[in-house]
Amino acid sequence: MLRGVRLLCLSDIHGRADALSAVLAVAERRGYSKILVAGDLCFPGPDPLETWRRLTQIQAILVQGTGDRALATLDISKVVPKSPHERSRLDRLSAVRTELGQLILARLGRLPTTHRMNLEDGSELLLVHGSPVDPFEPFCHDMTDEEMAALLGDDPADVIVCGGSHVPFDRMVQGVRIVNVGSVGEAPGGEGAGQGFSHADVTLLETSIAGVEVEQIAVPLGKAA
Repeated sequence: MLRGVRLLCLSDIHGRADALSAVLAVAERRGYSKILVAGDLCFPGPDPLETWRRLTQIQAILVQGTGDRALATLDISKVVPKSPHERSRLDRLSAVRTELGQLILARLGRLPTTHRMNLEDGSELLLVHGSPVDPFEPFCHDMTDEEMAALLGDDPADVIVCGGSHVPFDRMVQGVRIVNVGSVGEAPGGEGAGQGFSHADVTLLETSIAGVEVEQIAVPLGKAA
């Protein structure tokens, strides 16, 4: 039997430490070798600091997402909100910055936008929040192959692990396997009135000299658990 490496792949936690804990509990029962997280770590959920501490505790490999960049670099004083929703988001951004503190904000600002790693079969994996062309422009499940191909760029790697659009999928486009791992903290389709999100997405990649196998799991949260 070929011995492989199991990669736990997550994205878009958005400061939901409860959802992260639920996902890690499932993953720990299954076992894994490394954790890859494709950005959007701490904003706008209720537990930004706890989420960051847990990710650093488990030594996750992190790349920067749109929300992480905003936390680290956005000049709120120059943003004019156009709606009550935008005003609320800016207020939450300010509150999350205060909770995280300058040291963690600086670390978020220094996160790489991509991470590459060699796999057992000789192929290469690229971890990115969005896409190779633009780390902040995601692949979406309803894109055509042509639309996805336009985001691959000149050196996309053999397997792309990404997030950003919150909907998991596994597609092959021009010989590149695109694995969107969905969202831990804001998975769509399960919001109830006042009940929050009903599930968290997690992807397990089993890599060996025989290739890569992908398993995508919806982990129940709250009353759905």
